[in-house]
Amino acid sequence: MSQLTRAREVFDDEIKALHAVRDQLDAAFDKAVALVTLTLRNHGKLIVVGIGKSGHVGGKIAATLTSTGSPCVVLNTVDALHGDLGIVSDGDVVLALSYSGETEELLNLLPALKRFDVKIIALTGGPKSSLARHSDVVLNVKVPKEACPFNLAPTSSTTATLVMGDALAMAVVQERGFQRKDFAKFHPSGAIGRALLLRVRDIMRAGDRNAMAAQTMTVREALLVMTQAKAGSVSVIDSRGRLAGVFTDGDFRRLTVADDHALFQPLSKVMTKNPICIREDALAVEALKVFNERNIDDLVVVNARKEPVGLVDNQDLPKLKLM
Repeated sequence: MSQLTRAREVFDDEIKALHAVRDQLDAAFDKAVALVTLTLRNHGKLIVVGIGKSGHVGGKIAATLTSTGSPCVVLNTVDALHGDLGIVSDGDVVLALSYSGETEELLNLLPALKRFDVKIIALTGGPKSSLARHSDVVLNVKVPKEACPFNLAPTSSTTATLVMGDALAMAVVQERGFQRKDFAKFHPSGAIGRALLLRVRDIMRAGDRNAMAAQTMTVREALLVMTQAKAGSVSVIDSRGRLAGVFTDGDFRRLTVADDHALFQPLSKVMTKNPICIREDALAVEALKVFNERNIDDLVVVNARKEPVGLVDNQDLPKLKLM
């Protein structure tokens, strides 16, 4: 067997496992979402506990929950019994991860957790295990088999647990009415934050870098304006200063092939009328979407009166780290 074949078998095994866990979903999931939502509404927090691979998966689940507005911390299962239980408060919810549901360290922690007024949601492949019996809600992540050739290494089971955590986090997002603007609040840095927080006015070329020309100007005059602005296009305006069209250096090259007197043509005759444009108060990510969907190099920015106030050059996007 080639390693490529083996890799595909691992994918197939884990995909089958996810389908199996999906089919096992029941009313317990709705109960878990309601419990988490109520806890957060009452200013409680979520606490993830787990050992080994489950602990690593728990860390990612906690990060996803926190980044989507559901405060969640990871409690080291061993250190918890040596002082770290101080992080637990009445009214919290504990997400306990153990595929077997019989992990000794986790079971040893349960009596200490029960001293608090907390609810326990178990993510386990043992719906009748000791962990399940001592939990308020059980999310069953039992898989048909691991992707390991010996059916030993946690593979399919950890993937299933991770996806169950993602499902819980996303369901809570919807239940709590978490919005795009809320997501941006927790991601002020990086590509996500820039895409969600920046407006077109923040990334456009304006002032002397925004080439504009009256539609009565000739192509030759427009080229001078473009050169001074170091731009590849010029926004053409009518007598009231509103956007009438656009003329690009590409238009000029195509025009000169067909017309020896192109330089003396008025822009009104050679411009592209009703060009694609975007409002200055639109999100920067919307400009990125236009560039992805349309074959253009420059995007004219207009205000509420449809006056061109700026230009977004697609060459600027990599520098802004929006792509």
